[in-house]
Amino acid sequence: MYTSAMNKNLTVALFAFLAISFFSFGWLSHSAYYPVNKIKKSSLLDKVKKSKTLNVVLLNAPSVYYIGSEGPQGFEYDLLKAYADSMGVDLNITTANTVKEAIELSRNPNIHITSAGLSKTPNREKTFNFGPSYFEVQEQVICNRGMIGGGDFPRDIEGLSGLKIIVGEDTSYSETIDNLIQDGYDINVTYSSEYSTEELLSQVASHEIDCTIANSNIYALNLRYFTEIALAFTISGREQLAWVLAPDSKELEVSMYSWLNGFNQSGLMAELKDHHYSYVLFFDYYNTTMFYKRAKSILPKYKNYFKKAAEKYGLPWKLLAAISYQESHWNPKAKSFTGVRGMMMITNATAKLLGVEDRLDPEQSIFGGAKHIKQMLASVPDEVVGESRLKFALAAYNVGMGHIFDAQELAQRIGYDKNSWSDLKKVLPLLSQKKYNKTLKFGYARGSEPVKYVEAIYDYQDILENNFEKDDNITKTAFNGK
Repeated sequence: MYTSAMNKNLTVALFAFLAISFFSFGWLSHSAYYPVNKIKKSSLLDKVKKSKTLNVVLLNAPSVYYIGSEGPQGFEYDLLKAYADSMGVDLNITTANTVKEAIELSRNPNIHITSAGLSKTPNREKTFNFGPSYFEVQEQVICNRGMIGGGDFPRDIEGLSGLKIIVGEDTSYSETIDNLIQDGYDINVTYSSEYSTEELLSQVASHEIDCTIANSNIYALNLRYFTEIALAFTISGREQLAWVLAPDSKELEVSMYSWLNGFNQSGLMAELKDHHYSYVLFFDYYNTTMFYKRAKSILPKYKNYFKKAAEKYGLPWKLLAAISYQESHWNPKAKSFTGVRGMMMITNATAKLLGVEDRLDPEQSIFGGAKHIKQMLASVPDEVVGESRLKFALAAYNVGMGHIFDAQELAQRIGYDKNSWSDLKKVLPLLSQKKYNKTLKFGYARGSEPVKYVEAIYDYQDILENNFEKDDNITKTAFNGK
């Protein structure tokens, strides 16, 4: 009995030992084998490349993204598009009308990148996953220019006491003000989620409010549109703008850093910044002195081309010359980062449609531009008559016919004559306001620009008309500024 039981126990122990041995061998083998053959979970970057789509939120604003005369435009859009192109993927764009809205949309799990001119503030970095910095700005207090003469134009933070100030809610500006108030400064400020920074700058220009805060790049872009705004003082140190990335997007972030480094080293970043920002502090629609000088020294070289194109397409040659000056300052080699080139600043795609083989050839560019203006005229609704017809076409040449149709629709809604330029030019600036553009097909547009564009062309044409004698020479009086 004892021997039988012992044998039985030995048998059980042997089976247990063998079972444990086989298990241990299998586990060790699996452990050694598994890391090499483990199926890697697809990263966000892999998913983007596989779907060939990058889902992005873009702030509908001139410094970020808007629909221009040749399609999507804006510094941040162009930068993001260049990155998407480098990966061979398309942008799937969701637009936001305010920074607060953009931040809210960034929390959507389907969104990969949010681009809204967002500064890397300490508070934001606690909450959001930022990508690489691509632009450096400073926050600036912007006030109505008319306050300078009255003595209440602020020169420092203490000078803000008692002024009517509005800044965007959930922006870096509101963070700055909160910190100053906590430090004991007396600042009467209202935070608004209703208005964009551009709309607040417009309110400063019309003196509905005294001051607001804007990043230095936004102020620079808008200075030429809102001439009654002025820089009071800089209220922050240097801040970095960056895109907000989706959580768990480490490989996408690494890819972005690598690409941006190459984009910088190639000189393309400098070219992009130059295209969007180099002219803003110097550009003046009504710089007639420079216009006179160029009319004397440059225009005679191309006058015959303007005349021949005008004759072919039934347009005044001085009108074509004025358009060309507004577009390129009569520079046949003018170019932009987005591919617009030549005397009449024609895109490559438009050039093909117009039959222009060489956009840098002055004659081809002028004839192509004249043909394009003729096409714009043909696209203007038949109900628009008289001089309004030409002004509609010129505005469309600048901002795109889609936005002109939007403005007509909006004009009709608010009781204006949609077929009259005198009414439409009152409506076009409204396209930059969220409460209007969010209900329109083509969305945001810098609506004040085509108005000034048309006015500038008419001014240049008038100068040419009134300062050319019968022999088409500019009079000496004109160049003496009399």
